[in-house]
Amino acid sequence: MEYLPTLYQGDDFLGRFLRIFEDIIDPIERTIDNVGDSLDPRLAPDEFLPWLSSWMGADLDENWPPAKQRELIASAATLYRWRGTRRGLREHLRIYTGYSPLIVENFTGLRLGQDAVLGVNTRLGEYQPHCFYVTAVAAEPGSLDERILQRIVESEKPAHTGYLLEVQPAPALPGPPAVLGEG
Repeated sequence: MEYLPTLYQGDDFLGRFLRIFEDIIDPIERTIDNVGDSLDPRLAPDEFLPWLSSWMGADLDENWPPAKQRELIASAATLYRWRGTRRGLREHLRIYTGYSPLIVENFTGLRLGQDAVLGVNTRLGEYQPHCFYVTAVAAEPGSLDERILQRIVESEKPAHTGYLLEVQPAPALPGPPAVLGEG
């Protein structure tokens, strides 16, 4: 009403008539103003997550809790940048399990270095070219779906490589859960 000429600003009927259009347009304006929230995986409604993941090309599993789905979508661009590498596989598995996995390349057992953790992957093994060994760590190993772990490894590994997958309980270490196996 304030934008109308002074003659019409006091007209009660005209004010009510124009509010009809305002009531129609206001929800549309609010939707347009908040469209950015629908594109942010941290703020989007749960039912938007499959749509957002399709935009990012992320293979979203509906069985994952929404918090993990949101983290995967938010990390999708970074994961694609590191796809086919140890770093990319480690990060994708960390999102699913909550712990960084132990990954040993070309050897099925003990290897001294950054991935050696006493009691977790300290077995004698043999050299196996183009093969890597993944030890997924979980607070409760039974809570992980091994098919999902296999799908993650299959999607992240180089095409010419094979792998062995094992799920172990997390050792009692001080600090936050994602400290195992540095990037």
